[in-house]
Amino acid sequence: MNVHDRMRRELQKEYIFQKALTHALEYLGDLPDREVFPSPDRLALLNEFDEELPEDGRSGEVILEKLHEYGSPNTVAQGGGRYYGFVNGGIVPAALAARILTDSWDQNAGLYLTSPIASKLEEVTERWMVKLLGLPKGSVMGLVTGTTTATMLGIASARYEILRRQGWDVNSKGLFGAPAIRVVMSEEAHSSVRRALVFLGLGSEIVESVPADSQGRLDPTKLPPLDSNTLLILQAGNVNTGAFDDFQNLCDTANKAGAWVHIDGAFGLWAAASSRKHLTAGIEKADSWSVDGHKTLNTPYDLGIVFCRNQGSLVSALETSGAYLHLGEKRDGMRLVAEMSRRARSIDLWSTLRFLGRRGVAELVDELCNLAEYMASLLTENGFEVLNEVVFNQVLFSSDTEESTRQLLERVQQSGKLWFGSTVWKAKFAIRVSVCSWYTDREDIERSVEVISNLR
Repeated sequence: MNVHDRMRRELQKEYIFQKALTHALEYLGDLPDREVFPSPDRLALLNEFDEELPEDGRSGEVILEKLHEYGSPNTVAQGGGRYYGFVNGGIVPAALAARILTDSWDQNAGLYLTSPIASKLEEVTERWMVKLLGLPKGSVMGLVTGTTTATMLGIASARYEILRRQGWDVNSKGLFGAPAIRVVMSEEAHSSVRRALVFLGLGSEIVESVPADSQGRLDPTKLPPLDSNTLLILQAGNVNTGAFDDFQNLCDTANKAGAWVHIDGAFGLWAAASSRKHLTAGIEKADSWSVDGHKTLNTPYDLGIVFCRNQGSLVSALETSGAYLHLGEKRDGMRLVAEMSRRARSIDLWSTLRFLGRRGVAELVDELCNLAEYMASLLTENGFEVLNEVVFNQVLFSSDTEESTRQLLERVQQSGKLWFGSTVWKAKFAIRVSVCSWYTDREDIERSVEVISNLR
């Protein structure tokens, strides 16, 4: 039997797909009690995948069973209630169900001609998102893998526009001999921003680093004079403390100077859709923004979002051409992102937003923040030191000494009952808590603090 016949035969085996759904539901049902991180015994099961590529392929049943038997136990239960690492969100059930259906569609969302449904949902969610976050009317949206890429596209738009104003077409002339661009940002800017600068050929040494205050906010009094050749990068949600820059005043200063402002809001930009929108006051004065859906909003992975006030700046920065592409009057999403072939992320975003609605988004964001405050209060009551002002969903804490904090973190990570990451904040080793999953409730917080206290 040749490979084409084998694939047709597999497609006719409905029970394989039913079995896959059964395994998925079993996995989700076990999530509340599942080890948050795999134990050493379970990690050893991964050796079962160390095999040579078989000369003849295996059946769908064999593949599915192997994945479930050895793969399911070696996942990280980040969608559960006691995973607090890396600002990784959970997944809204309705969006997961939609994902199961639409994965079978296997759409290429590059063009309207390759997926009318993906194109339409990009158009709809762009309108929803701009209004939800209070961004300027007419702002455009591109869907990418994550905030790292979204930030890169925002900076690419700034690079194109700043050089265009100086009579330089970076698309045709490149950067050799180009006029100077200034990049001003906080010393607390996320590492992905510097990474984007490197990718775009601007380099990390171009950065004019501005001191931050005790919570990681850019200090406006230390801001250097700006001009029209400047890209000012601000932050909505410090990756350690969750703190927000003073967008109102900083954007006013930048706007008067004619500088471009990009706001990196990976998880914090969602404050604009909640009762904590005062934290994002003034974001509408920026020129571009980046945010993740798979963090605070709890969409399926992977979903990053770039917004740009001026469509021409983003589209021009990502110059797309080719006689075979057939760009038309309908929305061709590839014009707003770096990839041509890409999965239909608009479906995940649409499903999540339509399930939650404006009120549900606000409630989700508010509850994550409330739970972070609750954890901070319990940690303090139990004798731990909370190192930050808890304004969003981030909590930093430590034990008595650096050594005891390190030992505590190691015990927690090995326990399988919950999972935290670590950081260094103001030269002090700390445990970093990110409350990001809709699944987390007060009982999870209480149980987590009890585990921490017992392992101390």
